[in-house]
Amino acid sequence: MARRPLPRILSNGSAQLARSRELARTAADSATDVLQPLIVIARGLRRLASAGRRKWAATPKDRRGTLLFLAAAVVLAVALVPYGPLLAVITLMAAAARQGRDRAPSASGGPDASQAERLRSLYEALVPYFSAAEDPAPLYAHGGAWEKAFPEYEFDDGGRVTRLVVRYPAYFTDGEAEARARIEHLLTVKSGRGREYHFAWDEEGNQLTLTVLAPLPTDIAAQRFVTAPGETVLGFTDPTAVHRTLPLAHGAERRDAPPVVWRTGPRSTEPHLLVLGQPGSGTSTLLRSIALQALRHGDVVVVDGGGTGEYACLTGRDGVLAVECGLAGALASLEWAATETERRLIAVNRARQAGHPPPDDAKRPLWLLLDRPTAFTHVAAADGRKDPQSLLQIPLRHGRAANVTVVVADQLDGVEGLGEAVRQYTRARVVLGPATADQLEAVLGAPPHTTPVAHVPPGRGYARLGTGPVHRLQVPATPDPYDDATGDAHRQAVLDLLPPRTTPADGETVPESARPAPEPAEAPPDRARPEPAGPVPTPAEPERAKTLPTLSKP
Repeated sequence: MARRPLPRILSNGSAQLARSRELARTAADSATDVLQPLIVIARGLRRLASAGRRKWAATPKDRRGTLLFLAAAVVLAVALVPYGPLLAVITLMAAAARQGRDRAPSASGGPDASQAERLRSLYEALVPYFSAAEDPAPLYAHGGAWEKAFPEYEFDDGGRVTRLVVRYPAYFTDGEAEARARIEHLLTVKSGRGREYHFAWDEEGNQLTLTVLAPLPTDIAAQRFVTAPGETVLGFTDPTAVHRTLPLAHGAERRDAPPVVWRTGPRSTEPHLLVLGQPGSGTSTLLRSIALQALRHGDVVVVDGGGTGEYACLTGRDGVLAVECGLAGALASLEWAATETERRLIAVNRARQAGHPPPDDAKRPLWLLLDRPTAFTHVAAADGRKDPQSLLQIPLRHGRAANVTVVVADQLDGVEGLGEAVRQYTRARVVLGPATADQLEAVLGAPPHTTPVAHVPPGRGYARLGTGPVHRLQVPATPDPYDDATGDAHRQAVLDLLPPRTTPADGETVPESARPAPEPAEAPPDRARPEPAGPVPTPAEPERAKTLPTLSKP
């Protein structure tokens, strides 16, 4: 039987399809060549718009009004200048053409040999974590191509990774903290130790962005920060972590830095602070910085459990009610603070019931700063006395309503010695010095988004206010001005912030010409006596004893 010939469309169809495909490709190339300037300008406009959006997002909210005013002024000036709009369009097109041209890195063809080897090593290290035997088309496989797994990467001059975008399969358990911690630890080890890395997980896009963080500045000295009453600067953090900056003076220079601001007072959700760290990590420096800021608007009581004299510069200063280093003085001062807290509560309650505003003496902030209170625990037990931490229960529980703020600083190895009230009511936390990820999570309540390093400068750590995010923190340099190892510039900066010394007169610490004489019920403990043996008696003690039982005891 003779074989019938195929139809013509089937016999020479492949040649026609190939010819048509070639004609289409030629037409597309010609159109691309003709429209290449428009493509470059459109790409440049898109990049300029993206840069403008990033600049707007990075601008603090308190400075956006100024930026809008400057933009409007520039637009108005361009509109009024002859041929201004035409020149503006030409300038914009030229900038777009410059931004839209092909970048040099993309034309280079990728990383060099050493960089490619580093990326291949990272890829092979991630294979056991991002691969599964049941995956028909695995993204990670031994000997596979790393180009699909790492779409973006950047290196420094030394050849180490500074930014890396990692794609991972959708079945990876990125919602589990343990799985994410394993990946973060692996990338930290393979990318280079001794640096801090920030990890941003995009669960929806199945991507992980690794970024090397720049070191926080350590040259910020103690100074008068531009803050409102009730705001305390704990330190400074990364520019992308907060939406606020503070103007700082650094010698003759002026610069802005993003602060970590702790808000206290009746409307604060975190009225008390707990600071933990290793010896020499800067906990006393932070307490001195807080004391200098608190003395601008309130009174301060300092209890130094370490007894090292770190706060001798505050003794006898205006607003400093007491600086105690002994057990007897600490018990007397804290007992007075508890009684003062109750008195303020009663005064505020009576004023509200009468329809009057709270009295001024109840609104003036009172700060209780305790450095290593656990050092008194064993001494008090051996002496048969009360633990000073037990006297903090009333200020901690009712301090927000009475405008009393408690700041406790201790060492990380002494956390177990802290009282239950201290651990329960100090919702603002700071950890300074080297610490493991488990220690940070145990103290702060959440793991940081950066990797802690083993060696950090003094005053470097992490801070978390309540349920907020964990911030990197660098405490401003506030050394003891009486220490011989302190530099002249830092010593003078602290001395300039200290209030003037007061001359005791009839038991008062402030001259009557400078401040109205307080009522007998408001008298603080006698500062002329370094270690009183018991509660300071006042003429209003009998009346206070009658009113205190009406307040419910915790």
